[in-house]
Amino acid sequence: MKTILITGVSRGIGRALAERFLQNGDFVIGTSTSGTSPIEHERLLMLKLDLASPESIAACAQFIIDSGKTIDVLMNNAGIWSGVDESPSIDVGMLRKVLEVNLFGTVDFTERIIPIMKNGGHIVNISSRMGSIGGIERVGINWPDYKISKAALNMATRILSVRLQDRNITVSSVHPGWVKTDMGGSDADLEPEEAAEDIFTFAISMPETGQFWFKGEKFSW
Repeated sequence: MKTILITGVSRGIGRALAERFLQNGDFVIGTSTSGTSPIEHERLLMLKLDLASPESIAACAQFIIDSGKTIDVLMNNAGIWSGVDESPSIDVGMLRKVLEVNLFGTVDFTERIIPIMKNGGHIVNISSRMGSIGGIERVGINWPDYKISKAALNMATRILSVRLQDRNITVSSVHPGWVKTDMGGSDADLEPEEAAEDIFTFAISMPETGQFWFKGEKFSW
């Protein structure tokens, strides 16, 4: 039985991922800003985590460390975006807000968890095709705060992948697809369970470290 740590499991992809790993017989540590989830299971431990709060990050990570568990897979799933405003103009206030969660908070939490990651483990950063610098012509320039945050997260993936090679820890960025979530909207292509199945299969595989992936195939940075 592996121990899987997933951020943002109260809904959407995170909830579907938690359910899939539980179905697989794993122990899941899940987080949400409220510390609750619609899922109830004897192998699910729910913790409160607000990635916009350094104090919350420190407290959550310390609780996990003190539990004595080691982590096989860390799924950095939680994230935010600016919402319905499709303007290509960069609102610096909103950019700071989005970066605080999608980059600074995620990196802070990851750094605190790395010491209890198992050698040979896997860190999966849920990114987006919107963070693909090479794909900007395809996805456009609207929602720049979200796109900047995911592009930066992709660089964090690359840096960590090199740093953690000596522990054989794989670090990956994953584009989940266009998913029917609060963020993706009802017109999206995939149900959360479909995206979660692809990510689950990928997370337990042994992919090349430091790469950007979609459905098991390398995606353009």
